[in-house]
Amino acid sequence: MPKMIKPIALTDFKLRYNLLQAPEESNPDIKDTLRQAAVLIALIHEEGEFHVLLTRRPTHLRSHPGQISFPGGKVELGDASLIETALREAAEEIALYPDNVEVIGQYPAMKTFSGFEITPVIGLVKEAFTPKLDPGEVDELFTVPLSYLLQAENRQKQIYQRHGIHHPVYFIRYREHLIWGATAAMINTLCKHLII
Repeated sequence: MPKMIKPIALTDFKLRYNLLQAPEESNPDIKDTLRQAAVLIALIHEEGEFHVLLTRRPTHLRSHPGQISFPGGKVELGDASLIETALREAAEEIALYPDNVEVIGQYPAMKTFSGFEITPVIGLVKEAFTPKLDPGEVDELFTVPLSYLLQAENRQKQIYQRHGIHHPVYFIRYREHLIWGATAAMINTLCKHLII
């Protein structure tokens, strides 16, 4: 029987996050010039536990159509930092505004075969908000309990070969959603960071 993981309290989450170092994850050795991007791993604390906020991208998009992702996108010229990129994109995509997010840190950038170097920014949503989805960027918004994601059996890893090199690809199934690729890898990093 799988070990049950208790919900993490707000103060405990901050303490664990600040004390622990993110585990190193092997990044693909990609030589191409990559476009810089940032995403917001937003955590909402409600009913005594954290929930991770996720979106589903529309199928008409050129990059990652129909996939589950975090709010985020490419760095724009006016962005002062990667954190600003992640917060700006969250405001544009789902109406989660910067003054309602407590940024607690970020993880090292993750390279993707789709041509991006994505920096995950971790933030806590301060107060309940009413999402307003940009239909050009987001088809659906949903949350997953962090306690579900922390269960190791809910995070699967498979090894795939590309140009003779083996790479891990992560998969998480939650209800009707299949979370995979960079988004699942970032969730896996967050979970490994928090389990002590």
